[in-house]
Amino acid sequence: MTQTTTLIDRIVSELLEQGRDAARRLASDEAPALVPVGVSNRHIHLSRPDMDALFGPGAMLTRMKAMKQPGQYAAAETVILRGPRGQIGKVRVLGPLRKETQIEISRADGYALGVQPPLRMSGQLDGSPGLDIVGPQGTVHKPYGVIIAMRHIHMSPEDAAKWGLLNGDEVDVIVDGPRGGVMEHVAIRAAEASALEMHIDIEEANAFGLGNDDLVRIETH
Repeated sequence: MTQTTTLIDRIVSELLEQGRDAARRLASDEAPALVPVGVSNRHIHLSRPDMDALFGPGAMLTRMKAMKQPGQYAAAETVILRGPRGQIGKVRVLGPLRKETQIEISRADGYALGVQPPLRMSGQLDGSPGLDIVGPQGTVHKPYGVIIAMRHIHMSPEDAAKWGLLNGDEVDVIVDGPRGGVMEHVAIRAAEASALEMHIDIEEANAFGLGNDDLVRIETH
């Protein structure tokens, strides 16, 4: 066997081994970071004092339907939102009660009500507009508390670690389909006892042709 033949055999062997290594890496890659969608319509979270004022002292929420996030649910109770320009009825209350009342609406709802809510993460209420909340037992005026919820993904710390993410990170999300595209600046909310779910409002869902439980993909780098 000549030196040339030996060299060729060695090069071929190395190339074959590189190909096998690449195939093993491809086979061992984790599945795409797929996340189910949860579409959020307008709703309200109430504090204990506001619950008392709207529904009567000591009133309790009536659990109607469990939400995907552990411990959260849609209640049977609804309220009317009344702004400077108009009002919207049958706005669902979500439980459990919170420390502070928060009203989450769409931009179109804001036009109808005559308020201009900022795009915020839940709980970031400083500087937001207010309105009147009308219940069966009374009316509450809130000087602030109306927001458009920023799109975000709930996940466990284990899922976050698997995809190299941290609580508070922002990612791009890929939407497939005839109205697909890319959602940028999607916040990661990684916490214990969280179910994997991306929350978007109804306007975003309509723009991308998405419905509840449709799958989208986190763009991982």
